[in-house]
Formats: sequence, C-alpha cells, structure tokens
Amino acid sequence: MQTHDAAVLAQGREVYDRYCASCHGANLEGQPDWTKRLPTGRMPAPPHDASGHTWHHPSEVLFGIVKEGVEKYAPAGYESDMPAFGGTLSDAEIRAVLAFIRSTWPADVQRRHEERAQPARGG
Repeated sequence: MQTHDAAVLAQGREVYDRYCASCHGANLEGQPDWTKRLPTGRMPAPPHDASGHTWHHPSEVLFGIVKEGVEKYAPAGYESDMPAFGGTLSDAEIRAVLAFIRSTWPADVQRRHEERAQPARGG
C-alpha cells in the first residue's frame, strides 16, 4: 500500500535516519559489495534504492522482515546482522519507514513493487 502523506514520509525518513542509515546508507545505497558475503559468512546490508532487491518483496514481507527479523523469511540456516525491530519500533513507525523507502523509487519500480502484492489471477 502506497502513501504520499507528507507527515508519514517525514516520520519514515526520521526512523530511517535513526535506525537504518548506519547500515543501509544515508542515501539508501547499501553497504559496498552488498552481493558478496562478509568474512562472517553473512551478507552486507543491501541497498533500499531501486538498484537493490527490496522492491522485489511484497510490502507485507518487508514489514515482517523489519518487525520479526530476516531469518523468518529467509532459507533455513540463514543468519543476518539485521536485528528484528518489533521491540523497538511501533507498527506505524515500520510502515512509515517502508513508505519513505518506497517513495524514493522511480514510478516504474513503485508500480512493479505494487504488482508483486497483487494476488495471482487464474484463467
């Protein structure tokens, strides 16, 4: 679900700057070499701009990843440096940060992201 509410987007930017930017980048650019494993075997923080894969995931999955942690949505045994934020951020704050991130994507990426959330139609 898209929002263009200026207050929600401003809140999302504030939450992003406080909790996300240190890993995902001030400009949503992610960590360097984000597609290559770190020496720990974990993956670097991916970009949240249009160059990354964030928009490939439906909004409800993104919400769950932020709230409950990546591991719940990843293959068995996957470990991430990203904590679950359910004990830190309210649901409204999580939705706001996701709305902010989506608002930075070009219109075609926003459209493709929304299409991923639509149920498949049988023929």
